[in-house]
Amino acid sequence: MSKIKARKGAPYARILGVGGYRPVRVVPNEVILEKIDSSDEWIRSRSGIETRHWANDEETVAAMSVEASGKAIADAGIAAEQIGAVVVSTVSHFSQTPAIATEIADRLGTDKAAAFDISAGCAGFGYGLTLAKGMIVEGSAEYVLVIGVERLSDLTDLEDRATAFLFGDGAGAVVVGPAQEPHIGPTVWGSEGDKSETIKQTVSWNEFRLGDVSKLPVDSEGNVKFPAITQEGQAVFRWAVFEMAKVAQQALDAAGITADDLDVFIPHQANVRIIDSMVKTLKLPEHVTVARDVRTTGNTSAASIPLAMERLLATGEAKSGDTALVIGFGAGLVYAATVVTLP
Repeated sequence: MSKIKARKGAPYARILGVGGYRPVRVVPNEVILEKIDSSDEWIRSRSGIETRHWANDEETVAAMSVEASGKAIADAGIAAEQIGAVVVSTVSHFSQTPAIATEIADRLGTDKAAAFDISAGCAGFGYGLTLAKGMIVEGSAEYVLVIGVERLSDLTDLEDRATAFLFGDGAGAVVVGPAQEPHIGPTVWGSEGDKSETIKQTVSWNEFRLGDVSKLPVDSEGNVKFPAITQEGQAVFRWAVFEMAKVAQQALDAAGITADDLDVFIPHQANVRIIDSMVKTLKLPEHVTVARDVRTTGNTSAASIPLAMERLLATGEAKSGDTALVIGFGAGLVYAATVVTLP
């Protein structure tokens, strides 16, 4: 017989507050076109993106996270000292160690909260939300702060016609806390590592460090390029449209609801064409509000879902208590989908 005593937390968990931060600088497509042979019409027709936000030197991963988190904590109506864990999803914090979550936890004024980073690309918010729910139900934390944050402008090859227009910067955060009823459904998540080459970093940090010019990509002037994100656009599009619609349906089934029961759909903001195709495949009713924040924010990877959630609530397009399907998918390839009640 085990001598270990189990600890039990709240019966369920829910999102209590949300916050976001978008960098001050707004970058229109015209700026992107300075280095690629394309057009504003082509970019809009392929992605739906009109503008994106790029961070300045002061808008670091930590700084943007603190701003978004402060709003989420205030929205949840709790104090920072009550946060028991800080989970940060990012691929654009360039220090291998320590985790940026520890700095964020300290700057927010938490009481020595557990803090760690995760790397799950555009599915990172869903992964973090699932971890937070588990901590609250297990009893290791009463309130968990989940942050999705990226400075993808640092990982963008502005001469790559396929990706230069896609990425933006920003941070989104939610506070997850205890609940007496289920407000976060079962997560349907997974990975397809056999497709990992479809979205990847152009060269590893070690290859870049060794600096063998014969093996590294160079720009139009012959200078070695900083590592960037690259992808096989058509392969990613097909996977996202056909496979992720199936995952989204599985999340609805796991939550015991149908598309008719939904109020809001918040998919990863990768591409308007992907979003519209998923809406059609899922046969979402017209009354369902669909997030298309990508038009003015671009693809912010782990930050895209909480940023889109915050904007829908701020504009009144969605309201507190609405039932929303959220799904993230990206590099890995990884994915995570669940149904939540909006804060």
